[in-house]
Amino acid sequence: MQTTPHEYLAHDRRPMPNVDAELTTAPPETFDHSASAARLPTRRRWFMLSLLLIATIINYVDRVNISIAAPFMAKDLGLDKIQMGLIFSGFAWTYALALVPAGFVADRFGSRFTYGLSLITWSAVTVGQGLAGGFASLFGLRLAVGALEAPAFPANSRAVAVWFPARERGLASSIYVCGQYLGTALFTGALLWLATTYDWRHVFYSTGLVGIAFGIAWLYLYRDPLACKRVSPQELKYIEDGGGLVKSSAQRTRFNWRQIGELLSYRQIWAICIGKFASTSALYFFLTWFPTYLIEERHLTMIKVGIFAIMPFLGATVGILLAGIVSDWMIRRGYSMSFARKLPLVVGSMLGMSIVLVNFTDSNVVCIAILTTAFFAQGIASASWAAVSEVAPKELVGLTGGITSLAANIGGIITPIVIGGIVHATGSFAYAFWFIGAVALCGTLSYSLLLGRLYRIQLRAR
Repeated sequence: MQTTPHEYLAHDRRPMPNVDAELTTAPPETFDHSASAARLPTRRRWFMLSLLLIATIINYVDRVNISIAAPFMAKDLGLDKIQMGLIFSGFAWTYALALVPAGFVADRFGSRFTYGLSLITWSAVTVGQGLAGGFASLFGLRLAVGALEAPAFPANSRAVAVWFPARERGLASSIYVCGQYLGTALFTGALLWLATTYDWRHVFYSTGLVGIAFGIAWLYLYRDPLACKRVSPQELKYIEDGGGLVKSSAQRTRFNWRQIGELLSYRQIWAICIGKFASTSALYFFLTWFPTYLIEERHLTMIKVGIFAIMPFLGATVGILLAGIVSDWMIRRGYSMSFARKLPLVVGSMLGMSIVLVNFTDSNVVCIAILTTAFFAQGIASASWAAVSEVAPKELVGLTGGITSLAANIGGIITPIVIGGIVHATGSFAYAFWFIGAVALCGTLSYSLLLGRLYRIQLRAR
């Protein structure tokens, strides 16, 4: 998978950098792009980004709602820790398997149709989870939600690549990615109230119906740049001149299996896959077992769970936004795109290892502080979506997002099962935190040693 000098020039069409190139600053730009952006007659790209943010919030609320309902659901349906671990991971099984074809669908049919259909169908199945009567039906419905949510992040990545210039992509990616934390931070209390005031089934009814309504709104409101009547020619030119893939949004890519093989010949793809696997493993602890950990091991009341469970998600939200802002600021200051995009990934992965410190404190306050720091770090590392937008071939942004997200969500399959097995066997979460810390170390090594310089891949396979 190492790129030879000849292959480097063939694919990148730029001279090979020296080993210290990423640490140096590039020549200052001669054109003030920020001033140009301020004078644009329209800023439609930010409206489209707001739709991505709302869709991502709904996406993750429909993933995490089961962790809110879990203590009530397990008692009502008589489910043990092994069964709950399988139910928690069931979503990721089909989600991971469907990501590559979902990425191709996003490239082939565009973000509007792909995301709208996905939203409506997964939300309808979410409503159905409220009707589950036991392990088999609940597990099957989680498998269905996973498959139907698969197009979301490839469509997100594609939308940002076609709507935003390179200098704004870090912040744009961070804004929609923070939706995966904001949803839990904003709605955990409300969902706990529904589960305690009514029952756990109302958690699924309410979140599913909201998703269906927004899916219909998405189809009405979202457009790719060239199909949008409310974007000005000046804004389109600003996006395209800055590296936005405006014209690619109108192209319909034909799938070729060799494209996947060629993508996997690049070390950048493998490094991002390993790094995303590591950060997603931490994410899935917080999305699945975190409330159960607070209730059963830390013996917190429901009111305290509702308060304490919000803190790590707020920390992660700050982390992803900070990563995007700093990364874009570095590019504007003249640092290379590669260095600016890689720095948050290395720092976030390294800081994520701090999660093991939770095993050395009896204080619930210190515990939440450590977990908030660890999830803050996971948020920083989630800036990897900006890196995906930078390296993906312009005609295969969705497919590249699907491949890297597939690797990430293998962590979503493994982590809930491993943690469930550890807790079932030991009666404690201690070794679970050591497992997550070890995976974070793997992510750190991948981003710092394997990733190399970031550049847009140009495929030969057509």
